[in-house]
Amino acid sequence: MRVLLLLLLAVFLAAWVAAQWVFNIHSNLVAVCVRDSRESLLVRVRGDTWKTPAQITPAEMAAALVERHREPGLVWSTVRVRRPAGLAGAVAQKVFGAEVHVVTISPKEFEFMASYKPGFEVTTASERLATEKLWFAVTANFRDPKGRPLGWVWHEGRETNRAFPEWSGCFFVKNGVPFFGPKSLLDEVPGAIEEGVQVYPSVMKNHTIFSYVGLKPDQYFDGSKISYRSLGGMRRDGAIVFVLSGSGGVMNVMETAEIARKLDIQHATLLDGGRALQYSLRTEDGPWHFTSFNTRVKFKPGRFEQQLSPVFIGVRRHAPEIIAVPPKS
Repeated sequence: MRVLLLLLLAVFLAAWVAAQWVFNIHSNLVAVCVRDSRESLLVRVRGDTWKTPAQITPAEMAAALVERHREPGLVWSTVRVRRPAGLAGAVAQKVFGAEVHVVTISPKEFEFMASYKPGFEVTTASERLATEKLWFAVTANFRDPKGRPLGWVWHEGRETNRAFPEWSGCFFVKNGVPFFGPKSLLDEVPGAIEEGVQVYPSVMKNHTIFSYVGLKPDQYFDGSKISYRSLGGMRRDGAIVFVLSGSGGVMNVMETAEIARKLDIQHATLLDGGRALQYSLRTEDGPWHFTSFNTRVKFKPGRFEQQLSPVFIGVRRHAPEIIAVPPKS
């Protein structure tokens, strides 16, 4: 009997490890337990003090960031969060935790681009990171059921996918400078588009969150849904900041935008999120990856299907400047 129990325990542990590797079940158990909560997300400010994103001050938000990686032009930090959601939610968050990641990147040190495979073949952030020798990659455009990107894509000065007229958000590069925010920025910033993607929805301009973000859900937009979120924004000093759901750190749109606003972001848009969210970051300890769901195993279309994306935003360190030295006479 003892041998049988040990065998069953070993099988259970092996199955749990496999499920975590494929489906990120630690994070998704938290997500399932809190997704129906009507309570606001709470951010740990210090010690055992927790505040909602609306209550927290910019100084408190800065203090809440726990630095995980720093190099010239790039800082990766984590914010500890939780959400009141009954006993199951409390236990899941206590056991597995919940966090939001903040990646801040300087355009002075890095270049930004649309990254995709030929023909928009669906792939992963980790593949893009390795193939294109990127420092950071995150899902960009939404996709249709066949995996094709929705919304325009620009790469190396050419439009490679057509626009989706109704969508309000975008990332673009003009004159070597990256921008994130509403489409209206396209007309306000002079120059030709060099790189870019069209996304949805834009949430902020001039440090003001758009009013529709807080409206009641309708057939066109539901910002109240608690899900995996990804936001790209521009800080006042020109730095680009990504606010990203980490393990268990599911949010609604207003919570995501409020965290961004407290980080001094001026213009911002959401990127593709939910089960599709994945991002990869290069560090001195090797690449670090987050996937909200299954990107590893191909299943039939349905609840467990593989989540691959056609377009990513890629970030690569600028090539070193080569200075010609005149030959000695």
